[in-house]
Amino acid sequence: MKSKHYLLLVSFLCFGIYSFSQPTQDRAPLKEVLEEVTRAKGYRFNYASDTVEGIEVTPPDLEWGIEEILAYLSEKSGLVFSELPNNFFSVKRSISPFCGFLKDRNTGDPLPFATIQSNMESTISDENGYFELDFEGESSPMTIRFIGYRDWEEVVGRSSSSACRDFYMIPQQLQLAEIVLYDYLIRGIDQLDDGSYEIDFDRFTILPGLIETDVLQAVQAFPGIQSVNETVSDINIRGGTNDQNLILWDGIKMYQSGHFFGLISMFNPMITQHVSLRKNGSPVKLTDGVSGTISMETDEQVNRDFSGSLGVNFIDVSGFVDTPLGASSSIQVAARKAINDFVESPTYTEYFSRISQDTEVENNVGNVINSDQAFDFYDTSLRWLWKVSERDKVRLNFILAENELVFNENADIGNTPVSRESSLTQGTVAGGLQYERQWNDRISTELQIYNTDYTLRAINANIADDQRFLQENKVSETSARLQATMRLNEQWQWNSGYHFTETKVTNLDDVDDPVFRRLEGNVLRVKSGYTSLGYFSPDRGTRANVGLRVNYLDKFNRTILEPRMSFNQRISEGFNLEILGEFKHQNTSQVINFQNDFLGIEKRRWQLADEGEIPVITSKQGSAGLSFNRSGWLLNAVGYYKEVDGITAQSQGFQNQYEFTKAIGRYEAMGMDFLLRKQFADVSAWFSYSLLDSDYTFETLPERVFPNNYDITHALTLGVSYESDHLRLAAGWNWRTGKPATQPDEVQPVQNGEVNFLSSNSDRLNDYMRVDISALYAFVPAPGTNAQVGFSIWNLFDRENTVSRFYRVAGTGEARAFSQNSLGLTPNAVLRFNF
Repeated sequence: MKSKHYLLLVSFLCFGIYSFSQPTQDRAPLKEVLEEVTRAKGYRFNYASDTVEGIEVTPPDLEWGIEEILAYLSEKSGLVFSELPNNFFSVKRSISPFCGFLKDRNTGDPLPFATIQSNMESTISDENGYFELDFEGESSPMTIRFIGYRDWEEVVGRSSSSACRDFYMIPQQLQLAEIVLYDYLIRGIDQLDDGSYEIDFDRFTILPGLIETDVLQAVQAFPGIQSVNETVSDINIRGGTNDQNLILWDGIKMYQSGHFFGLISMFNPMITQHVSLRKNGSPVKLTDGVSGTISMETDEQVNRDFSGSLGVNFIDVSGFVDTPLGASSSIQVAARKAINDFVESPTYTEYFSRISQDTEVENNVGNVINSDQAFDFYDTSLRWLWKVSERDKVRLNFILAENELVFNENADIGNTPVSRESSLTQGTVAGGLQYERQWNDRISTELQIYNTDYTLRAINANIADDQRFLQENKVSETSARLQATMRLNEQWQWNSGYHFTETKVTNLDDVDDPVFRRLEGNVLRVKSGYTSLGYFSPDRGTRANVGLRVNYLDKFNRTILEPRMSFNQRISEGFNLEILGEFKHQNTSQVINFQNDFLGIEKRRWQLADEGEIPVITSKQGSAGLSFNRSGWLLNAVGYYKEVDGITAQSQGFQNQYEFTKAIGRYEAMGMDFLLRKQFADVSAWFSYSLLDSDYTFETLPERVFPNNYDITHALTLGVSYESDHLRLAAGWNWRTGKPATQPDEVQPVQNGEVNFLSSNSDRLNDYMRVDISALYAFVPAPGTNAQVGFSIWNLFDRENTVSRFYRVAGTGEARAFSQNSLGLTPNAVLRFNF
């Protein structure tokens, strides 16, 4: 026994002597250790100073490989080392999942498929409402979003307990519309159960011919929506004119919609997140727009992180910034400007040629020669959000946009060269303020006030007569709307409000020699009250909304009643029935006095109803649709009937025997919109068809009934898109019957010094056909930055499509035809960086 104790003692002494004889390695700050590794191995490290502060480790053997060194340092420091490009490693604190269950506060039911986001990643709750989320550091802001519930925003921290936390979501007082048809054409375009269509640009992929998310170009991909002259400022919904469309930007009514006098949208795509399109079944809070509504919205969430974008294409250069202003406020600013000050691209040249066709800008009179043509456009948009409290939110919007065309008219007068400047400007300045108050779980109110000003101004220099002709068209509108929403229970919701609108329209014609000045101005005030009742079945299979809007036009002492309704019923798995109906009115319309007004570029001017020559326009419309959506197949068919009363001949753009006729009438439109779409793994293909039969009725014209100028009887579209992680491709074919036209009599084309026309709209222009392609490629040029490069070709086969034709008596006594063609082969390219 003693020998055993002796052996143990000797062993212990030997081990102690050996250990004492080894050199002792001192611990060193981790920051210094990493610097030593950099000098020895060439690898560099990225880290925040507080990440490594206060951490000391025993330095590793620098003869080890880099993997062994990092594994050792990770074990000793508790930090995570992640490899980056170019021999860099990131150093971060260890990450552990945070977990929770989402439940309805009233019922306790789990909430599946909600979106949860931290400062590092986002995830979706499962069928039981369970989620796991990673975040960096000891705490992180977390946002939970779920349709039909108020957003949950809170800073959450780690806990030593392994138990998951329960989050009880508060049902939103406003029952939001639910999606019934996902990916209607492509990803990011959906149909909702209130009859509207929504474009979500966060999910949007690509459409043929488009590489930028041009809102008013994108809506033309829907069946039943055309532009007979291929511009965004003349969108025709089911046979209606452009002035019959209500265009809203964050609730502000817009009287201008396009840049390049209609070829591209005025609304910066970088600040526009959602677009709602309605052909029928409008909610009672909306007024105007007897043909349809296009409503654009910015992001409704306060941004917590800085983000931005900078891009250039063959038309413009644009920038966007979204930055937080403290914990409860953020601001978005977007700006865009034409690039022709720097370079004249083939796209710009094609666009300029298109807008100047058969106008005084392209061909002046007599021996007058135009020179120094210059065109410019720009826009600036701003949106500020302030979450005052958990129950109060304020939004401020501002938009400024302008188009400007300037050129010189030159001629020799009495052997003396004379040059005078002509110009055309079109601009919009608008601002709006919205305040939302959540009084409790069931009641909320919303107050919105806006003012919008639109100006169209032209100076036409007549050198031959030494004359200056000034024309102006101005619209100024102020609006205030107060709305209350009450959720009566889980199935019923009541909505009511008051809306006041004051609209002033002025038109000026001013000639300096001989002196002539005519200024006309009108003001109309409308006071409206509205109410609606919505029903949602417990299983969400039935949705119905019925409402009434009462409008009082004080100037005419007239009351207009407008019932509205929408109904959606899920019949069985995959099938939906939709019924929509509405009565609407509008007090403004665009008229054409002469084809050469405003230099012939933007010859339409806004006018206010006077219940004399220009009546209040009223409409009624009904539609029924059936849809099927299963296994990637989507089929949607909608039949409709629409009647619009109170239109004027001047607002319809006649270029025949009724060009200068003042008459009041109506039109009827009936037809069908059809869509068939199939989705594969990465491919979406669709076929759409529209049938339209629309006729005018003018009781005072020699021809009482004849085809509508916008009666595009048949329209077909074939499209296909492909999407992978980095690449997006799209191609499309568009065909439609030609626009109705009126031809001169072949035997006697001119009579009494005027063109002798045949029956109005008894002929048609040639069929319209166009093929478009587009491609986008995404890549990561640097950490924290992503980029896109892309190209598109509009009208790939350079087909000459005639979109308009009119006749004038030539000097030879014949009827001379003037045709306006659509864009030819038009390329475009884009490079955009997001950070």
